Amino acid sequence: MKVSILFCSLAAIGAATPAPSRLQAKRADAPAYAAHTIDQPIDHFQNSSRYEPHTKDTFKQRYFFDSSYYKPGGPVFLYIGGEISGESRFSNLETGIIQILMEKFNGLGVILENRYYGGSYPYNSSTTDELRFLTTEQTIADNAYFRQHATFPGVNGSLNGADVPWIMYGGSLAGAYTAFTMKTYNSIFAGGIGSSATTQALLEYPQWYNPIMKYGPSDCVSRIVDIVDKIDALIDSGNTRGIQQLKEVFGLGALQNLGDFAMTIAFPIGGPMNYPTNTWQELNWNETYGSDDFWDFCSNVTNIDPPKNISSVDKVLSKYSNGEAWVGLGSYADYIKKVLLPSCESGRIDSTDPGCFGTQNQTFYADPSNGGSRSYLYSTCSESGGYQVAPKHGPSLISRALQRNYTQQWCTWAFPPGQHNSVPMSPELHYYNKYGGWNIKAENLALIDGSTDVWLDLCYHSDLAPSPRISSDKYPSYLIAGAGHHWDSYGIKDVAAEPAYIREAHEWEIRTVSRFLQSWTQKH
Repeated sequence: MKVSILFCSLAAIGAATPAPSRLQAKRADAPAYAAHTIDQPIDHFQNSSRYEPHTKDTFKQRYFFDSSYYKPGGPVFLYIGGEISGESRFSNLETGIIQILMEKFNGLGVILENRYYGGSYPYNSSTTDELRFLTTEQTIADNAYFRQHATFPGVNGSLNGADVPWIMYGGSLAGAYTAFTMKTYNSIFAGGIGSSATTQALLEYPQWYNPIMKYGPSDCVSRIVDIVDKIDALIDSGNTRGIQQLKEVFGLGALQNLGDFAMTIAFPIGGPMNYPTNTWQELNWNETYGSDDFWDFCSNVTNIDPPKNISSVDKVLSKYSNGEAWVGLGSYADYIKKVLLPSCESGRIDSTDPGCFGTQNQTFYADPSNGGSRSYLYSTCSESGGYQVAPKHGPSLISRALQRNYTQQWCTWAFPPGQHNSVPMSPELHYYNKYGGWNIKAENLALIDGSTDVWLDLCYHSDLAPSPRISSDKYPSYLIAGAGHHWDSYGIKDVAAEPAYIREAHEWEIRTVSRFLQSWTQKH
């Protein structure tokens, strides 16, 4: 989901995708899946006053398919692309969950790129007015229209007929879109699997950091929490000299805005929407797609024998904490200076130059050029929220300087009012939550989550959900113990050789899809 996507000018060392999510696969070459297009209506709701003035124009929505496993009569597995380009999802046709299901059921796999992402933009730019058709209900209507009108060149026979079983799959934000599509257009799909589906919209989401505090290396977590407490106490004191000295410890003395400083030092953990290194969210059971960045960061912070020039930094701010050392501060700051600061090649730390760390530039945000980060921010600001903020009370991995107003300012700057559209003062969550939120249910909708996922509390198995989660054949659900963000979407083309907890999740999905297909056959 939300996802944390790189916005601003940060260099993408390996950005994640909230969801929405979102890690680029480390692959030497990509298969040559050709891009096809369907003429998709820009406005599916000609009678809704929300979209006045209406348009009857269409746009070229891209899709990619793999028919190598297909046999006549087999199902279609529709992978919802989410907040990234279709090409970035090719691994799901190669070795991931779609490959697993295609092989098992002699099916055809297809990736549908979401509107306003990749190469599927309705307009040549993304002004506030041109973004007014980027809504949840328009997006899921695309899925239904595609199911009913898609063609697959080179495949004998039509696969968009009412009798052909189609099964959807999506992860993170795309998982939510899968669930919402099944809720709204249930009769035309045989089933759907929403993985780490962020179906609940909350304005503020401090819970993003809870799995890290709960499952991360305890000494790393405790050191960061203690350092953050001291940082916030210094900020609250209003001691401008001390605050400046703190910034300079991290090599960030030029940053004027406290929010920018707080976000920059939070990057290794997961700053609000932005981070140029991989974080807890990008951990993965499959080493092809995972990253050791988070472990490298924690190894630095917890180094018990750092060089003296680093360990001595732990005491430079002691006069602001009643003589108490800031244990681990030197190693924390050393990581920021060695790993992150070099990305700001211009040296203008406080600017929005590529790789630099300033965000206080309204003109920069208002650039209407098409881009996935702009589209994702628009959805965040208009409907889905999920602002990653520090908790107001209790332990925190990020400074409490990071609250909703810090993220909300980007919405105001990026999307000035247009003639026909403007972003609300705060996201209108009811447009997103009307599908059911934590309580979403639809026949033949399966919901699968990971217990260590940073987005778990926006998903079906959230600890915040109002009732126990009990699976059934009609409303199947599964919580993978020890798994992160839609880990079931990844594969190695050999289910039997996977780690047991992933293998069993895939076997459950195979059994679940088998029931979907049996039910569809009985109805048709």
